[in-house]
Amino acid sequence: MIQDQHQSGPIVWCGIVGITCVLLYLMQRMLWLSVPFLLAVILYYMLLSPFTRLLRMGFSRNTSAMLVGLGFAVVLLLATLVAITWIPAPATGWQDMPSRYLSAGMRFLRNMMNALERQFPFIQPAHLSASMDANLATYTSNFIQRNLTALLMAAAAWVPSLLLAPFLAFFFLRDGRRFKRFLARAVPNAFFEKTLFLLHEVDQTARRYFQGMLKLTVIDTVVLALGLWAVGLPSPLLLGFIAAVLAWVPYVGSIVGCLVVVLVASADAPDNNMVAYSAIGVFIAARLLDDFIFMPMTLGRSLRIHPLVTVVMIFIGGALAGVTGLMLVLPLLGIVMVVGETLGVLITDQRLQARHRYARGLRVKQASLDLK
Repeated sequence: MIQDQHQSGPIVWCGIVGITCVLLYLMQRMLWLSVPFLLAVILYYMLLSPFTRLLRMGFSRNTSAMLVGLGFAVVLLLATLVAITWIPAPATGWQDMPSRYLSAGMRFLRNMMNALERQFPFIQPAHLSASMDANLATYTSNFIQRNLTALLMAAAAWVPSLLLAPFLAFFFLRDGRRFKRFLARAVPNAFFEKTLFLLHEVDQTARRYFQGMLKLTVIDTVVLALGLWAVGLPSPLLLGFIAAVLAWVPYVGSIVGCLVVVLVASADAPDNNMVAYSAIGVFIAARLLDDFIFMPMTLGRSLRIHPLVTVVMIFIGGALAGVTGLMLVLPLLGIVMVVGETLGVLITDQRLQARHRYARGLRVKQASLDLK
């Protein structure tokens, strides 16, 4: 067994933090591969349970991987058809939707500032509402027309890279055990048991984290959908799912998800700011439930990392690799922590070192028997 976390010395933890930072920097430089790899890992742990059930039923790994992949494609197609059927058609054309939501957001801010000035007369001399309105008008003038083409081209450039995710997930399922055997064969016999335990712990750490994140996504989707339905927003399940997926990015994702819902509320009820205020209240309540109930039940059990280290590494990950760093820093830190602590045990365990030296001496004697 790995020693307790508090027994790892400062040198080991400096190495863990340093290697995590280097990996985050490299992933940011290879973003075209990091994003589909992350999506492939998430998809792998989504499909691992049905894949394991098929193996226990007697199917081969290749057949099980193909059946699971085909089943996922069918479910995704059915979900798309259901979404197209249930989601009402937009009141405006798709090309006009960005301008509509942007205008709704500006109108919400303008109404909110006017309400604040009416409520607190001492801020009226500052003319905050007029100043903000002028600045937003200058910034958003022809914003969509100027940037829509660039956004569409960037999205089209990412399509081939994202299609790599299901391809990688298929081979993770089919050939994952073969890769583990390949790594284990390169390890000296004295360290074989510890290496197998290391591979198992790395897999379990990543599995607990990503499956916990998927469970948290389902819970957040249901909670947000119920709250937004009670508020009266259209398509609450879709909005709740979008906000829950955006919440994969710590802090920033929750803010973006709340902003999306506020824009939809402002566009759907342009003369009633209470709908948008109620949507913000729903997000605050969901965030509190996440922090105090849902996360400890899901993600909190997956990684045994001190909260101070977690917060510091989230800021470091965001500074080094942006949004990718925010998403990857915690699972990557957990995996590097397991590897670093296991290597620390291997290096400092005198018994294992003695067994390795003795085995190496026996191999030297065996190789030189016919030379005497």
